[in-house]
Amino acid sequence: MSSTAPDLAGRTILITGANAGIGKETAVALAGMGADVVMAARNPAKGEEAMAEVRDRSGSDRVELGVLDLASLSSVRTFADDFLATHDRLDVLVNNAGGITDRWTPTDDGFEQMFGVNHLGHFLLTNLLRDRLIASAPARVVVVSSIAHRYAIGGLRFDDLQSERRFSSFPVYGRSKLANLLFTAELADQLEPHGVTVNAVHPGSINSHFGGDGDTGLLGLLIAKIGRYVLRSPEVGARASVKLASSNDPRVAGTTGAYFPKGHRRPASRRARDRDSARRLWEASEQLVAERS
Repeated sequence: MSSTAPDLAGRTILITGANAGIGKETAVALAGMGADVVMAARNPAKGEEAMAEVRDRSGSDRVELGVLDLASLSSVRTFADDFLATHDRLDVLVNNAGGITDRWTPTDDGFEQMFGVNHLGHFLLTNLLRDRLIASAPARVVVVSSIAHRYAIGGLRFDDLQSERRFSSFPVYGRSKLANLLFTAELADQLEPHGVTVNAVHPGSINSHFGGDGDTGLLGLLIAKIGRYVLRSPEVGARASVKLASSNDPRVAGTTGAYFPKGHRRPASRRARDRDSARRLWEASEQLVAERS
């Protein structure tokens, strides 16, 4: 840990999608600052391999793995139950995992994959861990969104949240990232009185494992082929999440409901700042996850 890095000893940090890319680099940085890091990953084998790497590179053995599949609300509930049973605090939750698909694909619960994983899985996870965050206050939630939220033309389609009537990969992805920001805004309002801050980041265009599980067809192939030449590294991309999770700067630690593209506070799109849409999405999400309980 460098002399200028915050000392995170005694703090527990949970990172979703931590087995690759930005999530793994976030885990390396925060473990190196002394935090107890819980890496949540969908694939146990890949998760174990990533955990060993994070321990080696951070020099910390206070890193553990939890199996979490955000495409399954049952998995989310099981993971949350296990976490709550084994951890008496949660200082930072980094909702990092996400994905893009090139065709309409259902989650285990029948949701469109990008809306289900990028938004609903994290929505349920955060709410299941909500009381532990409050009990650990001052605590933080960091939501990894994307500049792609600006391409959600027309905003969320509340009459077709699952994109069943019309599906086009990038616009649907953009709407899932808009959902991340609307979720951030509403959750920040709810948790501010309890000493929990909630902020979102856009990591930049990153050469990471994103889209790397074979779900994106030609898009994934192009990312893999040209990404190394034109995109930033996952380590650089993780800096925004690390900053929001760890910084003692009052402009970060004292801020909630904000958007930090590449680690610098900027306004999100007008639609992402629509409080009526944020409340409406919250209510719709509550209903959707309750229906699958």
